[in-house]
Amino acid sequence: MQFQLSFNIKRSLSDICHSDAVMLCGSCFTENIGSKMSGAKMNICMNPQGILFNPMSIANCLEACMDNKEYNANELFQHNEIWNHWDFHSRFSGTDKDVVLSEMNRSIKKGNNFLKQADWLIITFGSSYQYFLSASNDIIGVGNCHKAPGNWFEKRMLDIDEMQQRWQQTLDKLKVFNPNLKIIFTISPVRHYRDGLAENNLSKARLFELIYRLADKKEHLQYFPAFEIVNDVLRDYRFFEQDMVHPNHQATQFVWEQFVKTYFNDTDINLSRQIEDIITALNHRPRFKETSAHQRFQEGVKQKIVSLKGKFPYLNFDEEMHQMQY
Repeated sequence: MQFQLSFNIKRSLSDICHSDAVMLCGSCFTENIGSKMSGAKMNICMNPQGILFNPMSIANCLEACMDNKEYNANELFQHNEIWNHWDFHSRFSGTDKDVVLSEMNRSIKKGNNFLKQADWLIITFGSSYQYFLSASNDIIGVGNCHKAPGNWFEKRMLDIDEMQQRWQQTLDKLKVFNPNLKIIFTISPVRHYRDGLAENNLSKARLFELIYRLADKKEHLQYFPAFEIVNDVLRDYRFFEQDMVHPNHQATQFVWEQFVKTYFNDTDINLSRQIEDIITALNHRPRFKETSAHQRFQEGVKQKIVSLKGKFPYLNFDEEMHQMQY
């Protein structure tokens, strides 16, 4: 008997090499994939403005990086004694205005430098809904509401033609900024059920249509079916967290495995597994660090690291080597 739909993902014609520079931008699902890459010691830059969900805010983030935009203090606002910016996720917020502004500009500068030489850009759209400041004389779309009162905003679903026009401009600009950049679009499998289930389906449908219009028959633009893997292949609430909307560890691990099969070659898959074995070994907490058995264990791990660095000099195990000194 067969208990799953047969779903074969077409192998990418271009491999993501372990040494490639990969930038990721978009929803919280982007960070799940990004953390897997980071754990595999890949060279990544993730969400220069923090987690973003709607296509317009994600486009704004990428253009801010390309322009090396410098934000000023007048653009920040204070709510409940916390300084925030409408373009940035709340992980950049804080009580010290100068520190907040400095961290925001530092992150955009890092994004600018990284995007110039990136090999890949992975974009994850989460929702077609965006919030707009209702009290503003200008139409200002926000990337994060920062738990401000609901009556500060108007919420609307973005028009497909409006999103396509904006994103075509962004893609054209990216092509000039970094001509060798390859782009992978994904759609977050997370259901935004607070929008309403029917409304969420319509929102996701617009994202699918947007990507189809942008990426159809363009070799440097690809689509990876993370949404379909979770909602059509796994298709069971046991693969979700208790909130019933966010994929759990098993689900994200399964998506990662499918991503690796699609974009990595055998050499890089093997390298990633060796790195994972080293990290797993170091995460073990011994009861008696002073024993000779533990010292031999650590020496064995060090030898594995030295061997890998000899073959792949770009790998950075400084943190792990420092950890073994204590």
